[in-house]
Amino acid sequence: MLGLLEGKTVNLRVWEKDDVDYLVERINDIDFWGEYNPIDGWYEGQMSKSELTKMLDNPSSMAILIEFKRFMIQKKDGTKIGFVAHFLNQPYRLMEIAYNIVPGERGKGYGTEATQLIVDYLFLSKNIGRIQATTNVGNKASQRVLEKVGFKIEGTIRKLQIVRGVWTDYQLHSILREEWKEPRVLTRTT
Repeated sequence: MLGLLEGKTVNLRVWEKDDVDYLVERINDIDFWGEYNPIDGWYEGQMSKSELTKMLDNPSSMAILIEFKRFMIQKKDGTKIGFVAHFLNQPYRLMEIAYNIVPGERGKGYGTEATQLIVDYLFLSKNIGRIQATTNVGNKASQRVLEKVGFKIEGTIRKLQIVRGVWTDYQLHSILREEWKEPRVLTRTT
């Protein structure tokens, strides 16, 4: 089982039961999701500690997804600063990633490195031809993260989500295996 993806300034590790208190605090914090994301984040929305514990106990509860893996983003000193996830939607085998960093740690390169780590891991370990992500059209910082990692903008998805009461357009980004070529961050699994 995957334990740790090690980068230069951050590590990614699979969510564990010990993370429940931290995760419940973040998931239910509107400021954590920021102005460009729906208030309910990128999965089940606001959750209690017991609901999150139940979800961690039963990872197959995401019925429409064949694979859904969530990672904690940690600085080298062990400080938890956010999370990143990948999910494989069926029936088209679309691998998608999503990520979020706590407000005080944004703009420091941690999101870019975490995204590069997850992209490297996915292309090294999965039989996939592409990885995609969506960003709110106004979220220039997230768009820069994806661009630095090698993603290209494919187009605009009109009125994809309601963000703070307004139907909002999103950009679809992708990176193809042949565009990736090789890892840019040394990814070591333990």
